[in-house]
Amino acid sequence: METNPKTAPDASRRDFLRVGTAAIALGASAHPALGREADEPAEEWRNRQPGMAYRRLGRTGMMISEVVCGGDPITLKNYRHIHKAIERGLNYLDMAPAYNGGDTERAFGKLLTESPKLRDRVFLTTKVSAFNGVRTRLYRKILDSLPTSRQEAIRREAEAIGRSRRLELPGYYLTYFPGQQKAFASAYLRTAMQPEFGDRVENSPEVRQAIVESIEGSLKRVGTDHFDLLMCPHGADIAEDLGSPAIPEVFADLKRQGKVRFLGVTSHNDPAGVLRAAAEAGHYDAAMVAYNVINGGYVNASLAHATQKGLGVIAMKAAHAVATHHKPLQPVPSWRVAKVERVVPGEMKAPMKAYLWALQDPRISAVISNLWNETDIDENLGLAGRRVELGPA
Repeated sequence: METNPKTAPDASRRDFLRVGTAAIALGASAHPALGREADEPAEEWRNRQPGMAYRRLGRTGMMISEVVCGGDPITLKNYRHIHKAIERGLNYLDMAPAYNGGDTERAFGKLLTESPKLRDRVFLTTKVSAFNGVRTRLYRKILDSLPTSRQEAIRREAEAIGRSRRLELPGYYLTYFPGQQKAFASAYLRTAMQPEFGDRVENSPEVRQAIVESIEGSLKRVGTDHFDLLMCPHGADIAEDLGSPAIPEVFADLKRQGKVRFLGVTSHNDPAGVLRAAAEAGHYDAAMVAYNVINGGYVNASLAHATQKGLGVIAMKAAHAVATHHKPLQPVPSWRVAKVERVVPGEMKAPMKAYLWALQDPRISAVISNLWNETDIDENLGLAGRRVELGPA
């Protein structure tokens, strides 16, 4: 599962961009270069509207709008404007228990009750936000029980993993939210302890129950009987985070119960490594990873591999590479903004150019966008279906 982002060149991205856009236009058949298999599910359409462009989310068959709705801005006081986005053809709502203390899920639940049969018009995604936290707590409990000399040896091994992986390499790693970088230390510790102590943690009732309790809570808050896509882990920090046997086993139980349909994973901190691990695992259907004009060259090889494996990929943090609403991270470095201004032609805001950059890649099923208000809806959804000739990076 090891990945070295520094060896992931951007050489093949232009080749993929030469693939005809017919494969990702409204209602088009899949292009063979995108790794479609004859036995994959048929296309599943929801809320198909003129003026919106749709792409297939890998082997799921779900035809999702090129711009989908992120959950960060959605609260019980700020959700009704999403009705307008759905009227324009948006059909995918992303949420998680961690967003706004569960209020994002509650707000989407209210949205679903305010329009007849709206649940049948949208795909719903939620995540298992507590998964890595529970695993870290269990590994640390074991660590604390060991002799001091053994603890020190494990910590040295964790530090060595961090140095060898180089996941914090500038350009590959970008800080998208405050406190994000702190997750690396726990990730390296989990990875160092997993070979010896993994059976005691990954197969534990606590880890399995964390998944079950998370989905049960989400179902209740949203007021639905199932989610189309369950992301676990929510924010995988390293490829080994996907190795817990509890994930596919509990997911299979939930799927048999009709509570979930497809399995996915998200990653901010190691998008290339997690994407490749998800493609190799076989039981993952989709991934939502940080992919943008800054880190794209590092992620490119894993993206090509995932696409050939039939994994659906949603690009997140496309705009956060050049703009942020987090005040401690403002302003973003000017060179990032200058890059997207140089690469993407036209007169528009830098975040819109950043979304447009990602959407030129036919291997991407959609970009996830924070739709704070109707202005964001008009601007960001207006990018769907738009094709431009990108300049040199």
